[in-house]
Amino acid sequence: MLFDALWLLPLGVFVGTVGTLIGAGGGFILVPVLLLLYPNEAPATITTISLIVVFFNAVSGSLAYARTKKIAYKTGVIFSLAAIPGSILGAFATAAVKRQQFDLLFGGILSLLSMLLLIRPARKSSVGQSQTSLAENPPLGPAKLILGTLTSTGLGFLSSFLGIGAGFIYVPVFVYLLDFPILTATATSLFILSLMSLTGAATHILAGMLDHGMNLALVLSPGVICGAQIGARLSRRIHADWILRGLGLALGLVGMRFVIAAWR
Repeated sequence: MLFDALWLLPLGVFVGTVGTLIGAGGGFILVPVLLLLYPNEAPATITTISLIVVFFNAVSGSLAYARTKKIAYKTGVIFSLAAIPGSILGAFATAAVKRQQFDLLFGGILSLLSMLLLIRPARKSSVGQSQTSLAENPPLGPAKLILGTLTSTGLGFLSSFLGIGAGFIYVPVFVYLLDFPILTATATSLFILSLMSLTGAATHILAGMLDHGMNLALVLSPGVICGAQIGARLSRRIHADWILRGLGLALGLVGMRFVIAAWR
């Protein structure tokens, strides 16, 4: 029943706030929580619910960041289109994985990304730029454009497969490899996640991977929409290095939890 899931509304607000603050879409928080709350659910059901919620989070966050003119639209459209094939393939791959295998892979990926973020903080050249100097569409050379496009295709697969949106990878890629300022990276990441999560969620649903659980998505979505507006406001007040380090710590704790549980 929809009423029985109303207690998840505050969780949606939290997921939306943190997801928008760091440009990750909140799926990296939501999927672990759902996996813990519903240990008997199939990975395909969990990822479908998460992708629906990530979509609403990303759209709400993108609208908030659009008002600050921090989205690199041209880059975002190119990378979004590149992510579509991967998103479709990732949706079908989820159905072929057993729950224990999914938990182990999920935990391992989060742990590796945690180490990356904790070892390599944001570059001062990217973080130190004033907000007024951030270009709406930072230029990319051919090599970086190809690198970003190929990476986006792979992240489309990972996003749809794990149901986490992959924004937590997009932000470091934009900052470390493409030299984007942190706020532009965060805003553009959410813009890409809007189309990526929509493609993944639609593929999951059309393939019949959500025969139940829609009530959870319906309760969580209004929460993430509100939380996204809060996260966008906070992003202008919190130091970028804290955002990335905080993300790395959170990913590490969650990742270790799932690796340990999967090996038992």
